[in-house]
Amino acid sequence: MATEAELIIDRRRLKRRLTFWRVASILLFIGGLLALASASGGFDFSKRIDHIARVKITGLITGDQQTLDLLADIAKADHVKGLIIRIDSPGGTTAGSEAIYEAIRKIAKDKPVAAVMDTIAASGGYITAIAADHIVARGNTITGSIGVIFQWAEVSKLLETIGVQMQEIKSGDLKAEPSPFKPLSEKAREVSNLMVQDSFAWFTGLVAERRRLPLDRVKILSDGRVYTGRQAVAEKLIDELGGEDKAVDWIKKEKKLSADIAVKDWEAPAEDRGIFGWGLKITSVALKALGLPDLALQAQMGKLDGLVSVWHPSLQ
Repeated sequence: MATEAELIIDRRRLKRRLTFWRVASILLFIGGLLALASASGGFDFSKRIDHIARVKITGLITGDQQTLDLLADIAKADHVKGLIIRIDSPGGTTAGSEAIYEAIRKIAKDKPVAAVMDTIAASGGYITAIAADHIVARGNTITGSIGVIFQWAEVSKLLETIGVQMQEIKSGDLKAEPSPFKPLSEKAREVSNLMVQDSFAWFTGLVAERRRLPLDRVKILSDGRVYTGRQAVAEKLIDELGGEDKAVDWIKKEKKLSADIAVKDWEAPAEDRGIFGWGLKITSVALKALGLPDLALQAQMGKLDGLVSVWHPSLQ
């Protein structure tokens, strides 16, 4: 039979074991929460130290809320000492590009911002680039395409051939103009052209201001043509040739940052593509590998409304 002293020792031993497992369970629970938050983008230890942020702007630019929220978070992040915008985009909607431009300029009020052009940074992609205070591109990067386009399909002859007539009752003669169901009237053409020219004046004025170029010179450069990186440097549309290392060096010098400061990716939450979306993506990759048109880009273009600042050879 155990003595009273032995029972006391056993109780103390049991109490220590219970305390150990309780503490271990609490630590495990906290660790799980932190891991879950980090995996979902809610908490990242590496971003709690001083660093240069990197944001990628790819595909068609629409000014989506996720990207705008991401840029707003970077603007408020004290540990972000500079920003690199990596651009690989033919452009997008003019209003969407304007929204991205304004969000980047807010960041640039307090932090140095450099843009790095990859394969293409044209039209709306160039609007995004000139939001930065320093622009770097490869010699064979495609950029420029300074301009605005408003286009639609006109299928009135097709409807006439198949015996379809479109009827309408509208409050004014310019309501829902231009229309794909009838030829463009001179009045509608004039009004649409005024709208395009207004946006074009905004675009060229922005280039003149940001690149410190005479407006007359910008108008000559803004006939819609694209430029290689080498040509863009010669025309002062960008600052220098090179890759991200050049942009990082410029930010370090501008902010007087330490030589070993890290560059960290900031990303918007991943888009849920669904089965159809992933199927479209995989098909597009296969088509591009065969030298055929990019199916995903064609599908995205079909969703664009309003004024567009975009360049793609198969869409011109």
